[in-house]
Amino acid sequence: MTGIPVGRVHRPDTAPRPRDSRGLLLAALRREDDRTQVELCRDTGLAPATVSAAVAALVAEGLVRVSATTRSGRRATRVSLAPGGALAGVHCYLDEVRVVLDTGDGALVERTVPLPGGHRAEHAVAEARALLDRVLRDTGTDPGSVAAVGVGVPAPVEVRTGRVAGAGVRDGWGDMVAEPALLAPAPDVPVLFDNDGNLGALAEARVGAGRGRRTVVHVALGAGVSGGIVVGGDVVHGRTGTAGELGHLTIDPDGPVCSCGNRGCLQVYAGAGAVLDLLAASHGPLTVPELLARAAESDPGCRRVLSDVGRHLGTALASVCTVLDPDVLVVGGALSAAGDLLLGPLREVLAERTAVTSGDAVDVVAGRLGAAAPARGALLLARDAGLARAAVAG
Repeated sequence: MTGIPVGRVHRPDTAPRPRDSRGLLLAALRREDDRTQVELCRDTGLAPATVSAAVAALVAEGLVRVSATTRSGRRATRVSLAPGGALAGVHCYLDEVRVVLDTGDGALVERTVPLPGGHRAEHAVAEARALLDRVLRDTGTDPGSVAAVGVGVPAPVEVRTGRVAGAGVRDGWGDMVAEPALLAPAPDVPVLFDNDGNLGALAEARVGAGRGRRTVVHVALGAGVSGGIVVGGDVVHGRTGTAGELGHLTIDPDGPVCSCGNRGCLQVYAGAGAVLDLLAASHGPLTVPELLARAAESDPGCRRVLSDVGRHLGTALASVCTVLDPDVLVVGGALSAAGDLLLGPLREVLAERTAVTSGDAVDVVAGRLGAAAPARGALLLARDAGLARAAVAG
């Protein structure tokens, strides 16, 4: 795949600078939203009176909202981020477009539309814009009230230039120019792009299976294999934006040629497309749900390929875990529904191949957000941008 310019998207410095109690609270809520004031005291080290006063100031600025809740049988005050308007998350994938809208009060509205195989990027973007417009209209949301839009695309995004790039990563995206204005529901609404693997990781880290953990590695087993790394609530992009491209880790230098041009990448062994191709001769054409159903019914071939996927993942991710020593490895995507049939062999290989100096091997869990994870991550990206904009305006 050739590079896809998406305009010089300015990614704002969305992390509040924790130079005072206000900044500390905002930073803590970005990492993990919907916290009680007691939990915020524990997370920030601030005194209860300081947290209470800072929360009151943030409510007055329109940056957070508070509500009554109960924790451990006791009444408590829950604090949530409120970036001052509606937010939208958009995910353009291989077979669908998904839009998630936060109407401004934390309530989420989610819609999807299918995409034809081999579509080009301009078709996906046009469908995404039409779906976003329809969701805004159906919910009675003023396009001008949208604080920001986050967009996930199935290719790496160069964070310094805003270009989508990566030859051969996803067919059908060609040379299309996806200017931010194409997805802005109204003039001056910020539109931010990121790789869908990064956004899936961001969502699982902040609101999914990795919630509350500092270092989260996420791998998604879709048509191929994508992934992302989140530390302290923020995506690790690396120098060019390709950090976390776990599907292109080499596990066999003499293996089959991958779409990226290298040999033996993880995704040619563990992607759903590769797994279904392995079964075609013995089982005929299968879909992923059919594969999972047959595996659950003890079909030996289906169970074997899923077990092999787990071991291939373990081989690739053992080095990642040795280098990063993450708190949790989250496995998402369609094949993760195989559960321990896949995760068990993954855990075994990690235990064999990682140097554990104290405690147990890294915790391995299935993702909680399913196919919606990248769109939810795009929504979080939009929330960060909206929060930064509201903080500057305030």
